[in-house]
Amino acid sequence: ASLNSYARTCQLSAEGIIAGRMKVVGLVSGGKDSCYAMMRCIDYGHQIVALANLLPAEDSVDELDSYMYQTVGHQIIVTYAQCMGLPLFRRRIQGTPRYQELKYIGTQGDEVEDLLILLSEVKRQIPSIEGVSSGAIASDYQRLRVENVCSRLGLVSLAFLWKQEQGLLLQEMIEKGIEAILVKVAAIGLDPNKHLGSDLATMQPYLLHLKELYGINVCGEGGEYETLTLDCPLFK
Repeated sequence: ASLNSYARTCQLSAEGIIAGRMKVVGLVSGGKDSCYAMMRCIDYGHQIVALANLLPAEDSVDELDSYMYQTVGHQIIVTYAQCMGLPLFRRRIQGTPRYQELKYIGTQGDEVEDLLILLSEVKRQIPSIEGVSSGAIASDYQRLRVENVCSRLGLVSLAFLWKQEQGLLLQEMIEKGIEAILVKVAAIGLDPNKHLGSDLATMQPYLLHLKELYGINVCGEGGEYETLTLDCPLFK
């Protein structure tokens, strides 16, 4: 049954991209990728009708040690929903990364199950939801887990940034109006005292330089840095 469901998910995804008519919930972290993924959804003709976000269990915690979720800057997510005029669904992360094999199998107490519960609530309140937008670019670990949750709920996973060349993707984000700043750095060549708070457009040449020197992921897919989107065409 799960294989049939997965096949149906893939088929629906292909049809949806062509037809461009799905109502979509956008998974948002506050970073550039989730915002730009929603912009791509709209470009393909889909409609973002709600936002969904997972945040730490404690207000005093800014960042979790999570393989799945960016939580740095989660405090700003409420303003995203206000700026887009959309309902926001949130859940505090109760689980931990218990099942760490690449292809995920539903595991009680795993942080992925928090996403399942969150999207189940979105679907309950907005039954017309058909798709889920995520900003996955290169992490199979993340992509397969979002796909697992979507297939269990009969939803379509839309990852329009998937496997895009990161240098070109970063350039495209900047050109299309994503204004973001670095809120975390964790890579050779990136200095918290120097680079935190720097805007993405200013950092772009230096990030490309670091890629040439050290092979970093220009879009930060390896955890090299995290961003916070301050403005983009989605915001009213």
